[in-house]
Amino acid sequence: MYNAPEQVREFNKSALNAALQLAKISLDTTERLLGLHLEAGKDTFSEASDALRTLTEAREPQAMFDLRSKLSGKGVEKLTTFSRSLYDVAAHAQAQVSAVIEAQVADWNQSVAHNIDQAVKAAPAGADVAIAAVKSTVAATTAAIDGVTKTAKQVANFADASVKATVDAATAAMQPTA
Repeated sequence: MYNAPEQVREFNKSALNAALQLAKISLDTTERLLGLHLEAGKDTFSEASDALRTLTEAREPQAMFDLRSKLSGKGVEKLTTFSRSLYDVAAHAQAQVSAVIEAQVADWNQSVAHNIDQAVKAAPAGADVAIAAVKSTVAATTAAIDGVTKTAKQVANFADASVKATVDAATAAMQPTA
């Protein structure tokens, strides 16, 4: 027998669990981002302090120019490392969110299939055409969602590879030639 209140309760429970997972991912990601920013701030302060000490001890103008070049190179290196770390945190969060959403979609598909099966059992004679139409619609929707998910994964993989290649190329271009 089909029990609609039980199905609604299960759906709500599943949706609540997904929302809690997404909230945890959001908080964990925020924590990691704040940690990265705090570390970058500490490192910047420490390096600036060291640079100022070195600058005040410089006796010749050439030493000051050399220090400036050295600091510029370090700054670019730190910036690319920081950017890469930020990107890694964002990519990790995106993967976690995608996993939660994919699990929800799979759970929803399973629930819909189960509900259709229950409705078929309880359907009056002659409802075959309507049931076939509902099954066809659900199958088309599932195929469309799968297609969108696969395309989104391909775009994410392409973007990931592009960002990494760009950062590597920029880092290589900024390296001083010996």
